[in-house]
Amino acid sequence: MTEPTSAHVARYREGHGDGRLTSPTFERNVGPVIDGLSPFLRRLSGNALEIGSGSGQHVCAFARAFPALEWTPSDPDALHRESVRAWRAYRSAPVADPLDIDAGGDWPATEDVQAISPLALVLSLNVIHIAPFAVTRGIVAGSGRTLRRGGLLAFYGPFRENGVHTGEGNRVFDARLRADDPDWGLRDTEEVKALAAAAGLAFEALVPTPANNRILVFRRD
Repeated sequence: MTEPTSAHVARYREGHGDGRLTSPTFERNVGPVIDGLSPFLRRLSGNALEIGSGSGQHVCAFARAFPALEWTPSDPDALHRESVRAWRAYRSAPVADPLDIDAGGDWPATEDVQAISPLALVLSLNVIHIAPFAVTRGIVAGSGRTLRRGGLLAFYGPFRENGVHTGEGNRVFDARLRADDPDWGLRDTEEVKALAAAAGLAFEALVPTPANNRILVFRRD
């Protein structure tokens, strides 16, 4: 059985003594995610907002992999934002101070987001399946409001495709999520595409990655 890279809760490890949290999946998925995003981001410049930065390890790696983008992390959890700051200091990463964003709310209207808009990129990794569907709607609709023309919205994580799971591990994982919280669960690529179209975002690509995960990319027309 192939297990998805993500976990149904944020299982971060402590132990550095400086506020850094460690994701147990970071080392195995950061390379494939960067490789999958590279065709879309390597020529992109401007402000990039990550929604749900978690430990902060990914955004620090992205800042080095895609230096033409100005990276702003965000997370609603204060401990996660502290970890982002600690990783930023540890890696000397060119990353802005993390924002406190409720992705299911009116985040494009906040002063912090308006200050960096219009955005070249909105990126969210392993978030929408461990949150109510309102968060998916909020990220997509907010991206439609904040992205510049040609700007990109990208998701990474496990998905269903046309109502079908891409592997037995994802099917079991989805059932576990919905047992924990009926509002959670793997989102279908078609329902995300429909939300994106309503927000003025055109489907750009679906990129398979290891462990039956996917990168979904949309472009602001």
